[in-house]
Amino acid sequence: MKWSSAAIIAGVAAAAVAGVVYLERAPGAAARMPAQFPAVTLTTIQGEQLTAADLRGKVVLVNFWATSCATCVAEMPQLVAAWRKHRARGFETVAVAMRYDPPNYVLRFAEKNALPFKVALDPMGEAARAFGDVRLTPTTFLVDRSGTVVKRYVGAPDFAELDALIEGKLAEAG
Repeated sequence: MKWSSAAIIAGVAAAAVAGVVYLERAPGAAARMPAQFPAVTLTTIQGEQLTAADLRGKVVLVNFWATSCATCVAEMPQLVAAWRKHRARGFETVAVAMRYDPPNYVLRFAEKNALPFKVALDPMGEAARAFGDVRLTPTTFLVDRSGTVVKRYVGAPDFAELDALIEGKLAEAG
């Protein structure tokens, strides 16, 4: 039996989705999501140091991504749109490049795409470990004003749901 390219691609895509769903529902999956913004220092591509204390009082979206991740690259315009929509109300986005992503690729991508939010490097993988051993990209966390991690998305988020969640958290007193 000869397999078409489309059938092979569809099978690989289905297996990938099943793997993400399995990982999200695997025993102990909830334990991999930190309850609070972890005690980790993020260094941006501009050299700025960010900690949980620096971000407290803001609703923060932390997105683990890579320049080699097609889904990550495809969702960036939506992350930019969310940041632009909510930033004036105390919303911050930090895009954390995975440790395997060469810093020069990250810098070039951020500059070429004029990413307006903070872009951090994680050269030793410390941030990924602190956020529950992130291995799949994109993985996105939403953190409320008190530093509580309220949601984790593995894969591209449902942006309508994410926007509603951001709106709700911004409406809460900090």
